[in-house]
Amino acid sequence: MAGVGRRLERTLRVFFDVELPPTHKRSRFIAPLPTWLEDIGLRLAWPIAIVNLVGTVFGLWYYAGRPLNVEPPLLEGQLGAAPLSAWPLIPDSPLATLLIALSLIAWRLDLQANWLHVLAFFGCIKLGFWTPFVQLFVNGPEGIATWLYVFLITSHLAMAVEAFLIHRYAQFTLPAIGGATAWYGFNDLVDYFWPILDGPHHTVLRAEPYVDGAFDHTVVAHDLAAAAAVFLTLAAIVLALGTYRAQT
Repeated sequence: MAGVGRRLERTLRVFFDVELPPTHKRSRFIAPLPTWLEDIGLRLAWPIAIVNLVGTVFGLWYYAGRPLNVEPPLLEGQLGAAPLSAWPLIPDSPLATLLIALSLIAWRLDLQANWLHVLAFFGCIKLGFWTPFVQLFVNGPEGIATWLYVFLITSHLAMAVEAFLIHRYAQFTLPAIGGATAWYGFNDLVDYFWPILDGPHHTVLRAEPYVDGAFDHTVVAHDLAAAAAVFLTLAAIVLALGTYRAQT
């Protein structure tokens, strides 16, 4: 596999002649991808950024409750049920894909954007693993088209892979890590423990019963989703601090 990957990377080098950031000796804990895969991802930064921007648009459509329907009204779902002030807290995955797209673009344009890079890292780690966990172990495949179910799992796992490209080109700083921790910690708090704004905050779980015009948050599914979200926020903090320590 490694030999095939290296040959593919050399082939892409002909078409995407990018000056790549140097590799550093880092533990597999913070840099689990093989170098050839990191290099492929970085060479394809522009196409990957475009794919993520398209994913952001699709994700917003999904949160509007319209994944398979283009008939009016176009704004339903979670975004339609929430006030505009709550929107930044609702479409978590589209925000993560937007952040990684902007992070890759900022790197290719040689812009200083440490806060953006670390936010993208947190978002892709958290949503890249949270969504597959919830789909596989909380929601299950019922009540959703098979292709969409598979797409949600695989596309989010790809986000997790993207997160581990960032350490090659970004400087992880303590203020940036603190800012990302505050944002995603606040998101967990509002999603699962302290809903300060109207409307459903966390991603709607198919495993939560819909009773009397509202989702029942007292079921185990809600607790599992909350525990996974908090765990992954903590995991992102640990990984980010490990990267910071390796860079200093």
